[in-house]
Amino acid sequence: MAEKHSLASMPDAVATSPKVVLLVDDSRAQRRILRASLMRWGYDVVEAGSGGEALDICRQRQIDFIISDWMMPGMTGLDFCARFRALSRDTYGYFILLTSKSETGEIVNGLEIGADDFLTKPVNASELRARLIAGERVLMMEHELNRKTQMISAALNELQLLYDTIDRDLTQARKIQESLVPERHCQFGKTQVSMLMKPCGHVGGDLVGVFSPGPRRLGFYNVDVSGHGVTSALMTARLAGYLNAQFLEQNIALERRFDRFFALRPPDEVALLLNERLLADSGVEEYFTMAYGIADLATGQIKLVQAGHPHPMVQRADGRIEFVGDGGVPVGLIPGAEYESFEIRLSPGDRLLLYSDGFTEAEADGEMLEENGLREMISHAHRLSGPEVLDDLYWQLTERQGSAPMADDVSAVLIEYGGP
Repeated sequence: MAEKHSLASMPDAVATSPKVVLLVDDSRAQRRILRASLMRWGYDVVEAGSGGEALDICRQRQIDFIISDWMMPGMTGLDFCARFRALSRDTYGYFILLTSKSETGEIVNGLEIGADDFLTKPVNASELRARLIAGERVLMMEHELNRKTQMISAALNELQLLYDTIDRDLTQARKIQESLVPERHCQFGKTQVSMLMKPCGHVGGDLVGVFSPGPRRLGFYNVDVSGHGVTSALMTARLAGYLNAQFLEQNIALERRFDRFFALRPPDEVALLLNERLLADSGVEEYFTMAYGIADLATGQIKLVQAGHPHPMVQRADGRIEFVGDGGVPVGLIPGAEYESFEIRLSPGDRLLLYSDGFTEAEADGEMLEENGLREMISHAHRLSGPEVLDDLYWQLTERQGSAPMADDVSAVLIEYGGP
């Protein structure tokens, strides 16, 4: 009954693609008997009288099944199996060994070498047919796996192309964002302003800046937009336009007086204007924290607003450190929010540091840096000046992080007051 099986009972993928069977046996009579059955079942049959001849055939064409005698002069079926498995092939070849051996140890050895199945001689045609049908299922699964692997590979290639395009766009976006802070260090008389902006990804949601509408007057800010990535970066670009240092007539922190000069608005008024503008735009869900200040360099008087941002740090010339401010709500979060300015006075040699929570909330071994950690870091950099201070703070932060990547953007503005 088993010999009445036909390829019509197999899946279409098998029926439309006759499999190639390589018969390897030094007995021509044995090959002739097996060939007759295989051709009746619809297989394409190739013969070889030795393992060496069979290897040459396998190098020249694709073989689906190999039925090989175990005991042959020169190269045994087991040796041929090992060398066949070492060949470079695109598809799997199902290997059946014919043997008069029945010892378990020999069978295990054959399986370890690479044989898939065994038949005892003399070969029973029904049993051979059943083994071939089982092998067909293996080859079908291997074919389907290869097909799906090719589909996945094509999809991955397409994704790689998309990733490369996005990566190029983000690299360009980072250059544009870096251009929002054209200078890391500015000198205003005896006072110097240094800035740091380090996104944790291609682009970030932090923004720093300084502008001067006239002699001895400064406006400066440190902004941290909620979230990360492209959306936050777009918001920082928008805020950079609101606080433009090159085109003062576009800067909402300034108001024109007598058509002759620009005056600095009070910091609480600036926060209020930004809050109203942000909430007036439908569809914008982002908000931001901000520390914004104005300075009179003639007197050292500083007015600040703290809108949800970390407390500004003052380091006096003698090294004493204090954190100032009473907090406040972020900008763009609550309609009608009220903001209050506060004042501090700097003496020559004093420093004012505005910084994002990328510093104080940076974690190492499950512990945040917090204000005490930042206090130690700025004390360590007490003898440094200008951009070196911020570079040292960032270096200390990365050393503390070890190999762990930064989880948030890091930014800061440092005012070093040199006197009138």
